Amino acid sequence: MKIKTGIGQDSHAFDNNGNKPLILGGIVFDNHKGLKANSDGDVIIHALINAIASVTGKNILGKKTDKLCKQGITDSSEYLKLALIDLDKWVIEHIAIAVECLNPKIIPKKHLIESKIANLVNTDINNVAITATTGEGLTSFGKGDGIQVFVIITVANYE
Repeated sequence: MKIKTGIGQDSHAFDNNGNKPLILGGIVFDNHKGLKANSDGDVIIHALINAIASVTGKNILGKKTDKLCKQGITDSSEYLKLALIDLDKWVIEHIAIAVECLNPKIIPKKHLIESKIANLVNTDINNVAITATTGEGLTSFGKGDGIQVFVIITVANYE
């Protein structure tokens, strides 16, 4: 068995002038402004995609997603599907997600996000864990200007 670890990060500012919904980990947060992005701005899924790219060496976010956005495909879970194809025979064993923001409060929807991510990557919900912090307001994310996410994944190849 071979094991690899990947790390990914993404961040977006809130879109104070837009009317798109806030989507985190595929879950809609009602009554909250969305994030500035060409896509749905789902920073959790974007950070997960980047973590997968750090394992595979194949970037998804950027040229590939910009092309999809121009075609009207803005659902980040569609981009995640591309990253998962690149994993080939590697199996995701664990996903650790760290979210930094003042608002919205993540913990009330923690289980929903973990379940959605587990479903999207075809793993057990016990393999997905989310932590959230305001970072004591030391960064713009903790002050309420946007959201930052770090994801660490552990993958294994049993062949």
